[in-house]
Amino acid sequence: MKILAIIPARAGSKGIPNKNIRIINGYPLVYYSIKNAMSSDFITDVIVTTDSPEVKIIAEQMGAKVRWRDAKLCGDSVTLDAVVFDAMSEGQWDYVITMQPTSPTLNVSTLDNAIKYAIDKDLDTVISVINRPHLSWRDENGKKVPNYAERLNRQYLPPCYFETGAFLISKASVITSETRIGPNIDVYEISENEAIDVDSFEDLRNVTAGLNKQKVAIYVNGNNKRGIGHIYRALEIADEFYVKPDIYFDINQTDPKVFGKTTHNLIPVNGIADLFEHCKKNKYTIFINDILTTSIDYMIGLKSVVPNAKIINFEDDGEGVLKADLVFNALLSKEDLPQVRAGEKYYISGKTFMFYEPIKIKEEVKKVFISFGGADPQNYTDRLLSMITKTEYKKYKFIVAVGCAKTNVETLLEYNKYENIEVLYNVENMPELMSGCDMGITSRGRTGYELAILGIPAIAMAQNNREEKHGFVSNENGFTYIGLNPPDEVIESNLKMYLEMSKSGRQHYQDLLLSHDLRGGRKRVMSLINALVGE
Repeated sequence: MKILAIIPARAGSKGIPNKNIRIINGYPLVYYSIKNAMSSDFITDVIVTTDSPEVKIIAEQMGAKVRWRDAKLCGDSVTLDAVVFDAMSEGQWDYVITMQPTSPTLNVSTLDNAIKYAIDKDLDTVISVINRPHLSWRDENGKKVPNYAERLNRQYLPPCYFETGAFLISKASVITSETRIGPNIDVYEISENEAIDVDSFEDLRNVTAGLNKQKVAIYVNGNNKRGIGHIYRALEIADEFYVKPDIYFDINQTDPKVFGKTTHNLIPVNGIADLFEHCKKNKYTIFINDILTTSIDYMIGLKSVVPNAKIINFEDDGEGVLKADLVFNALLSKEDLPQVRAGEKYYISGKTFMFYEPIKIKEEVKKVFISFGGADPQNYTDRLLSMITKTEYKKYKFIVAVGCAKTNVETLLEYNKYENIEVLYNVENMPELMSGCDMGITSRGRTGYELAILGIPAIAMAQNNREEKHGFVSNENGFTYIGLNPPDEVIESNLKMYLEMSKSGRQHYQDLLLSHDLRGGRKRVMSLINALVGE
């Protein structure tokens, strides 16, 4: 069977000058249609019909035949039917496929499936379409009337097919200078990504983004021992890409419940070997690790299964950083390697915190916020709750937020029997809760940064040896840091100090907290990632 692909690519584009030869993702626009046609398992011949010397050179260099188009076939009013009929006059064909050069995102597999569909169904014509059901209206005798009988959500509307320029497949026998449409006709639905026709500069931007489309994977784990901040950060980062990342987690380390109600693509794996098997099947361009310390062996193995990906690690102080392309350690301060970016300016704030202004420092402390992240392995929450039940603290209100990885939640909730204590589990709107308080008590992880964004003076304690290395939550930045697992008397003496502190003293701490641009970290991180991928 002889099947001809005809690609009409004239020179005179008015909307986008030099449209067909514009360089997109390293190649001229017309290249993509020629490449698909040349790569097809069904197409036997490719002809580019043009009046452009540049298009002629491109087509010939790629191995396609060129039909130099007569001037009478280059006018704006000339239909493609006449152009195709002229180009196919050089031979005998069973099928002729018109492929517009303005559809560069079409996949050759989709093209071949459509050709096979036309042949198997013995169709005269098959047109590429996209299904876009919408509530629409028409003009009928000067009156606007709906094209629907009942208003329904889009997913329940009947199909509405829009033609695209990707391909029009016709039996050669039905083609004349006036038509390529035969009586036995059907449509072939293609995806949104493959349906972009470049007719405007906006289309040009969209198609460039489509051809540069990233494929992103994130590997993250969080639990009672290592904390849940990794999970929160991974979900925030996932929202920054214009694709839906694959988010992997180890079922032996992470309870899927810690991800909350996210609609991101969560993929459980059973260990590193299983993770690598998944990665082998995908051509990731970006791979993000948020798993604490990585080893050299892990990173070498990862690079072998995602050889074309840029690897970015978060909060990693292991030997694996030597093999990473970029490392963000917002909680640490050392930048002893060129690929490491450390310090609070790379902290990624939760989106909701960006909409809250810092608190106003009041004359007296009336409300105290207490939270030790998602896990609280040192059980600081338990110790504070036991402490603040004393009569001397009755005049203060204590808001205690318990994270989703805390193991004895039911016991802690029993403290709600005290009028001045409110224990809340798995809080959804944390900035709203925090911003109603005058001071905080927390650990040296994510919650410390959140209090700083809101300018809330706070006492801080480390949960483990790793948190002892965290540099931002420190005295010089506006916190009162009292170390790892301090005695109750040290915790209580500092609490009393804050409760009795003057407005000016607390204002001093707030000024130190707000002197850091924690809200800009997300932008800085994504700028560096995008620059890395664009190299």
